[in-house]
Amino acid sequence: MKILQLSKKFPYPVKDGESLAIANLSKAFAELGCSVSLLAMNTRKHWVDTRHLSPTLDFYSRMETVMVDNRIKPLQALRNLFCSTSYHIERFIEPRFSEALVGILQKEPFDVVQLETLYLAPYIPVIRRHSNALIAMRAHNVEHEIWERVAVNSPPLKRRYLQHITPRLKAYETAHLNQYDLMVSISARDLTHFQAMGLQKPGVIAPIGVDCRAYEPDRTSFTRPLSLSFIGSLDWMPNVEGLRWFLDQVWKPLLSRRFPSLELHIAGRNTPAWLTNLRLPGVQVHGEVPSAPEFINRHSVMVVPLLSGGGMRAKALEGMALGKVVLSTTLGMEGIDAVDREHCLVADSPEAFDQAITWCTQQGHQLERLGERARALCEQRYDNIAIAHALADTYRRQLDRQHALVS
Repeated sequence: MKILQLSKKFPYPVKDGESLAIANLSKAFAELGCSVSLLAMNTRKHWVDTRHLSPTLDFYSRMETVMVDNRIKPLQALRNLFCSTSYHIERFIEPRFSEALVGILQKEPFDVVQLETLYLAPYIPVIRRHSNALIAMRAHNVEHEIWERVAVNSPPLKRRYLQHITPRLKAYETAHLNQYDLMVSISARDLTHFQAMGLQKPGVIAPIGVDCRAYEPDRTSFTRPLSLSFIGSLDWMPNVEGLRWFLDQVWKPLLSRRFPSLELHIAGRNTPAWLTNLRLPGVQVHGEVPSAPEFINRHSVMVVPLLSGGGMRAKALEGMALGKVVLSTTLGMEGIDAVDREHCLVADSPEAFDQAITWCTQQGHQLERLGERARALCEQRYDNIAIAHALADTYRRQLDRQHALVS
């Protein structure tokens, strides 16, 4: 099977959740014998020098990038207030990307064109004109829902702006639901949401997967004093919002006072200045780290204090695959079939986070058992190869149906 993957960002380095989701599935497809090509936007926000890539992406048959300036421009953002189009989507419309897509489709036929997120939907007409491939939308989340949640927790001016433009994103997302041949949802909850919005085309659930072979748990973290880690892209609004809340509502008034020797270690790409300059007792900010697994492995508890967002958190899966105790909000564990106090810890208020950490301090060596069960859950339900195998089978069945209709 020949698959063309379209992405709004180049999935390298494979550190943030979106890159993990994109690269992991493509690698698994390649291991199953599929030929996977990539056409990705190389944006100003996530620019990568593709001339010097490591062999970690050698599972792609071919890779091509197009420079796209998708930065938020104040004047354009202001003008969009008086338009009916979605500014969220407009930022990813680039004629050169269309030209590159046409060039690839004219050079070779593909069985499947897989769109990574809603922001590639503007290119559906180009695909239809130049290919008979099955078009699959791999929805990493319900996009408009993320921004509705972000708006709730934003300052007043930003909240009003988001509340003005997010309905247009919802309208765009709804209008395109039945333009795909197949909806590939990250979670059952998201697929149900799409169906309630009006999805009539076939849908399938394909969660984010991890290659547990690549994650070696370091059990010694449980023999050292309890410490917490946070890792995630620090230019992604839900991550920053959740981290600020955790620092202001949980760490400062509760944890740092009750547990003065407790440490919180923060890492992530594009660390903002306010965080780099942060001076809080027990908090260490590392910026971007060379290896996310190595960073996570040093600490027994990984916090995922998300208040907005959607889909699945790949970083939470990484923490579980490394046998760590993942302490998260309910929203942060969306899409992961983990049970509180069995595979993870769930807390949705400052007091609940405080209680969860207190519980961790009382477990001693038994805390490691929770991490072991988390690792086992990843192996059983979130194995990358098994997920890719099931999705490839779905693609084949859909292609067979399309061919039968044509003939």
